[in-house]
Order: sequence, then C-alpha cells, then structure tokens
Amino acid sequence: MTPAALAALLREITLTVVSGRDLDASLVPDTVVVERPRNTDHGDYATNIALQLGKRLGVVPREFAGWLADAFAAADGIDKAEVAGPGFVNVWLAAAAQNTVVESVLAKATGYGHGGELSGTSINLEFVSANPTGPIHLGGTRWAAVGDALGRVFAARGAAVTREYYFNDHGGQIDRFATSLEASALGQPTPEDGYAGDYIAEIAADVVAKVPGVLEQEPADRRETFRAEGVELMFGQIKHSLHEFGTDFDVYTHENSMFESGLVDTCITELKANGTLYEKDGAWWLRTTDFGDDKDRVVIKSDGEAAYIAGDIAYFRDKRNRGFDLCVYMLGADHHGYIKRLKAAAAALGDDPAAVEVLIGQMVNLVKAGRPVRMSKRAGNVITMDDLVGAVGVDGARYSLIRSSVDVNIDIDLDLLVKQSNDNPVYYVQYAHARLSALARSAAELGLERDTGHLGLLDDPAEGDLIRTIGDFDEVVATAAELREPHRVCRYLEALAGAYHRFYARCRVLPQGDEEAADIHRARLTLCEATRQVLANGLDLVGVSAPERM
Repeated sequence: MTPAALAALLREITLTVVSGRDLDASLVPDTVVVERPRNTDHGDYATNIALQLGKRLGVVPREFAGWLADAFAAADGIDKAEVAGPGFVNVWLAAAAQNTVVESVLAKATGYGHGGELSGTSINLEFVSANPTGPIHLGGTRWAAVGDALGRVFAARGAAVTREYYFNDHGGQIDRFATSLEASALGQPTPEDGYAGDYIAEIAADVVAKVPGVLEQEPADRRETFRAEGVELMFGQIKHSLHEFGTDFDVYTHENSMFESGLVDTCITELKANGTLYEKDGAWWLRTTDFGDDKDRVVIKSDGEAAYIAGDIAYFRDKRNRGFDLCVYMLGADHHGYIKRLKAAAAALGDDPAAVEVLIGQMVNLVKAGRPVRMSKRAGNVITMDDLVGAVGVDGARYSLIRSSVDVNIDIDLDLLVKQSNDNPVYYVQYAHARLSALARSAAELGLERDTGHLGLLDDPAEGDLIRTIGDFDEVVATAAELREPHRVCRYLEALAGAYHRFYARCRVLPQGDEEAADIHRARLTLCEATRQVLANGLDLVGVSAPERM
C-alpha cells in the first residue's frame, strides 16, 4: 500500500466514522495527511487527522483519535492502529498490504513515479539564457542542471514541457563583445568595458580565419562582421557545452526576433491604447505600480531606444500566442525585480499574472583544498561549466548542483566529488545502483529468479523500512513538481540508498555455499530489483547516469 493509497483509505474510514456519529462529514478534508514517523516504534505511518478535525467537529481530538484508531485497525491491509500524544494516530500496515508497493514498482518499471496531475498543462520552461558573450559561468551551469531536472519532473507528472533558451543578440553587451573581439584581432588592448580571457583571442582568431579579409574592411563593416560571426561562434560553443552537460533545448528564441517581427511595436501600441503606458520626461513608462510593482518601468527611453523590458513584454506575449498555459522563468540571484515586473507586464496586457512564474537561483562557489577557487584562465574572471565538468565529471557536477534548494547559496567541494566514498553523495547513490546490478548478475548465475508470490515473508524491520521508502517515491516526485524543487528527488535517492545499504547489511539476499535457494531469497531479490528500478528512475529524473558497474 502506497502512502497515497493509505491516505485515501484513511479518508474513507474517517468519513464513515464521522457520518456514523451524526457529525458534519463535509468538514473532512479532501486529503488525509500521512507521514513516516522518525521512530519506527511509532508505526509505519502516522496521521494528524484527529487533531486537524476534532475541535471543528466539537470532539476532543484524543477521543476522536480513539474512534479512528479502532476503525483503522479493523480495515483490510492495516495490522494495528494506536493513539499517540494529544491525538495522533499511528498505523502499522499488514505485511501483504505493505508489499504491494514492490509489485507496483515492478509492474510500472520506468513509469513508477510518473503521474497525471499536470496532464493537459503546457509549460514553457526558460532557463540558462546566458548572453553569447562568453562561456557559461557557474550560475548558468546551476540553472542548466536544475532547469533540465525540473523539466523532467514536470514531464513525469504529465505536463507538456518546452525547454527554451532566450538568445540575447540585441543590446550593449553584444556591442562590447564585438569591440573586444575586434581589439584582440587588431592586437589592441581590451576596451575598458570589454570582455577579457583567452576565449576572446580564440574566437577573434576563428573569425579572421573564417573571413580572411575582415581586418581590411571599413571599421563599421568590420565591427559588424565580428559581431555576427563572433556571436555565432560563441553560441555554438555554448550549445556544445550544454549538450555535453546533458541539457538540450527544444527552442532557441532570438531577442532580435521580437523587434524584427514587429511584436514589440504591436505590444507598445496596445499598451498605449489601454492606458497602461504613459509619457513622462520624453520617455514612455509602464504603470507597473498598478499591478504590484514597487515603481513604474521605462519601456521606451527618452532617446527613442527600447528598454530591456520592451523585449520581455513581447516575449511573454509570444509565449502565450504559442499556447503555453504556464511560463516559467529561471533567473539569477540579481533578478529579483523581474518577478513583479514580469507579472505586471502580463497584467498590463490583460493576461493572467499567474501565467508567469519566476524562480530565482542563488550563487555557487567552488572550494578545493578548503579554499575558494576564484577564476578560470580561459574565461578571464569566472569559473565556467567546462571547468566544473572537467574537475568532477558531468554526473558529479549535475548532481551537486541539483541536490540543494536554489534558494540557498551552495559551496561545491571539488575534492569531495572525486572521492569514491559514502561522503560523496552522487557516488553513494550510484554505488547503491551498481551494487544492486551486481547482485542481479550474481543471482542470474545462481539461477535464482525474483518471485512476487512470497513478499509476505519480508517482515524484518530493515525490509519494512526499505519498502516504505520505495513507497515514498511517487509523492516525492509529485511534490518536487508542485513546489518546483527537483532537489527533493536527490535527497530522496540518498535516503533510499541508505535504506538499501542498511537492509543489505542485515538481510542476506543470496544463498551461500551449499545452501539451497529459499522463498525468502526470492522475495528479497524481488525487493532488490524494485529498489534498483526506483534508483534508476530517480537518477534519470535528475539527468544522472545509473551505472551497472563502478
């Protein structure tokens, strides 16, 4: 019995108890919360429904809990139920009911952990979107890992997900990139506000090789050549790095296209017409304060040039025109102001601000030998995606970036992530999968096959803990999707690996020596295969490999 199935059963029983005592059954919530107690002596699961509902029904919670415990204990699949504290009810499952989790995993295989609550929802997930002025830095690398994992989690719960990269090829940063390339090719110093690093010299040389006469062009033409060719070369490197990192996008949208298509002008005309855009001091301002922003925002500057938000407004309209129900933007730590700004822009266009969701990611720091790693020679002043992958590999990089909430700054210990020890979280999880794969190979050599017909024999506390941990996976993935927190999957995998290692240390799976294979061996082998499947499914959700040998 999965936690969700148990919750549904407990709700049904609660309704029966409440109705049978002529109390108001409409007060029973749609969902009864069940949780795993930290102390296994307190049951397999516990619920606070009596505390939540007792006073509202006019009943002392502990007395109400007693009624529920008696009814729960009489239900099929429940071994016993007891009242605890002021009104908690602790529940122990019958072995047969508990072990249906194992059967469910084996039946659903790679589909275990998938659900349908997001079915029919079309989500545009925009992340990374680094300007093509240099290699992807650590902040962008974090979003490449987390964004890809979130897209996988959304899809697992039924959403139609489009991963999108907003390609900023319009504005001052691109101009400075072009002048930096040009200066390098001409042997001149880097402009004061330009970009430095070995990659600038590399790309400048590539432009000269691709367009041999570029240095003889007129200054304006030469600058445009370095801009166009340099951006193309830089973005090619970015795409390659992302692909090698396991992150690919469905759509690449150019910021320039918002202007070239006329959509920016169309939106500005619409905003002027509906009165949300007004003129002041020679500029055009959006009344974002009418929609919760802390100040109005300039859309068209006094020199007639469009501000950055002009493209954002058109880009949101473009996404909605393409049929997306939800537009998720994953932005860096310095973009907090964009939350209210983008929602206000949606409202100003007459759209639903709830269609905009902005996630803000915090900083990443690298540590080696206990000291911060400061910079990359190739990038000039930042650590890049390629630097991190080169130091710890794709799996180590992805897992370490995903396993913490994006709300917090993280320190990545490069020394730890190359260790083959239980202190290394990605190794700990992958080793559990490899160990289970080796166990399956050994069982095959012995001619031992799994058998779901004897799962009722799995009554050891370590077996029960492992089964219940497996049963938590579906809810973990659903919660990760609901809260936009893929790090929950990583933390769950570590808990599952721990439960498996404890089980393996306590319960012998394979017969040894001349021992005959018994039903308990087959049952435990079946439990091991379910565990391996869930580990593989979870690792796939975060885009990390599930090795069969290590």
